[in-house]
Amino acid sequence: MAGRYAPRPRRAPAPGGTGVPAGPPGPPRTATGHATGVLGPAPAGHAPRVPAPVRAGAPAVGPRRRGWVPPWPLDLGLTLGPLRRGPGDPTFRATPDGAFWRTCRTPEGPGTLRITACGGAVEAEAWGRGADWLLDRLPVLLGEQDDPDAFTPRHRLLALTRRRRPGLRLVRTGLVMESLIPSILEQKVTTDEAYRAWRLLVREYGDPAPGAPADLRLHVVPEPRTWARVPSWEWHRAGVDGKRSATVLRAVRVAPRLEEAAGMAPEDARRRLELVPGIGAWTSAETVQRSHGAPDAVTTGDYHLPGIVGHALADRRDTDDAEMLELLEPYAGQRHRAARLILLSGRTPARRAPRMTPRDIAPL
Repeated sequence: MAGRYAPRPRRAPAPGGTGVPAGPPGPPRTATGHATGVLGPAPAGHAPRVPAPVRAGAPAVGPRRRGWVPPWPLDLGLTLGPLRRGPGDPTFRATPDGAFWRTCRTPEGPGTLRITACGGAVEAEAWGRGADWLLDRLPVLLGEQDDPDAFTPRHRLLALTRRRRPGLRLVRTGLVMESLIPSILEQKVTTDEAYRAWRLLVREYGDPAPGAPADLRLHVVPEPRTWARVPSWEWHRAGVDGKRSATVLRAVRVAPRLEEAAGMAPEDARRRLELVPGIGAWTSAETVQRSHGAPDAVTTGDYHLPGIVGHALADRRDTDDAEMLELLEPYAGQRHRAARLILLSGRTPARRAPRMTPRDIAPL
């Protein structure tokens, strides 16, 4: 569901936590309090000291490193949160030391990325054949091409939430299939069912994440031809019905053409994705929100989102898609950002019924 990555309200991150405040940063330090020697800002009057870019094509033996100083506030948890598909996601992990681990299959091969925030700087390490690609795109991933100033709040709730969450940026992965397949698995089922399916299938058929500690149990999402070879009984064991598995199989058969959509405008990308039978407006929106950082790709067809938006903006919890789009019309061009701020506000309607009972089709 569209609201699954709305985190619980929490205090503002302390210095050295996952948030990166704006303004002149202090020297980045490790958990022991020693300066890292990798990222720290330059002395006053000098440009920020950032390691030279890694040479393309160099062998990815050990971890590659890159430092980056964002010129605006950045909250890593809020920005990267939409990439997490449940607490046991084998492609994403947040660890107690404040680091965020992410795996993906880049155009250059599998890669693992570890991101931390120290003072006013971001430090990243990457492993695998896709390490250079991941580090080159680090600023884009963390919202360099996003423009929060294009959003003008017209409701007190949105203005207040935006002021309380200045570090929110819209993530942009530049990869389509890694967001498309889990979005297909989330069609018409509970989030728990979808997360379980994603977890079982990626751990069974994905590659071990290069460079990641074994205790994190991280894996890289399977390549398209591997998805195409998953037996029908394994889809069944993971709780994925025939309709969703068939949609995944149709998508992976044309994966190169769908991956090309990463270079298109969000609306053009959505039209290409929706050419595949079984991929509709809900799935395409959920995909480009992550692959493109699309600020206007509001999710329609969601079970919960219209009621949440209606309750927050008009005190109408029985709002449907048409009414939700009408309420979001003043934010045209930024409707997805408006919906994210509403989800982050914590203003959601009280439950009127028990949670939907997850199905388990494996024993059938």
